[in-house]
Amino acid sequence: MRIRDGYESLRDWAEGWIERINGLFGQNDRRLAVRHQADAFAREDQTLRRLVAEMETQRDTQLADETLHTAQEKALDSLYTHWDGATLFVDHPEIPMDNNLAERCLRNPAMGRKNYYGSGALWSGLLSAMVFTLFQTCLRNHIDPQQFLLAFFDACAQNGGRPLEALDDWLPWSLSDEQKRRWAYPQQPP
Repeated sequence: MRIRDGYESLRDWAEGWIERINGLFGQNDRRLAVRHQADAFAREDQTLRRLVAEMETQRDTQLADETLHTAQEKALDSLYTHWDGATLFVDHPEIPMDNNLAERCLRNPAMGRKNYYGSGALWSGLLSAMVFTLFQTCLRNHIDPQQFLLAFFDACAQNGGRPLEALDDWLPWSLSDEQKRRWAYPQQPP
């Protein structure tokens, strides 16, 4: 986008790459839509792999061009350097193509980070980071963080107001089915 918007002479080149990348997103969506239909998945997967291979060839061909603008070269070098990570979703369909969800989950903590450590108390910022991690872990495991904390603090109160020693029992993957049902998040987490 920076190249497309910042270099008039490279606009068509950048648009071509944006279209190819958007094509990968669309093809991956089609592949995932038929994930549980083996034959259809195999066809869509083969198309996706072909598009990725074509993109890799185009990248390498363009990188070999000695007349490349420095902005083009920088973008293609980055694509080359990060290729394995950028195409990990091909062999592992369970991995999203981008990290937009993770970025959205980090937005609130990032926006408020200077407020969370108050007047310079480092412990407050560390506590905030731990609490945000706990909240996101609960949400990823479909557990309502508020219900989870209420139950945890109630258990601490039952323990004479002292912290619990068996914290592993409170990890989302260690909870009983009954606990998961009682503390279930009322909707799909963000």
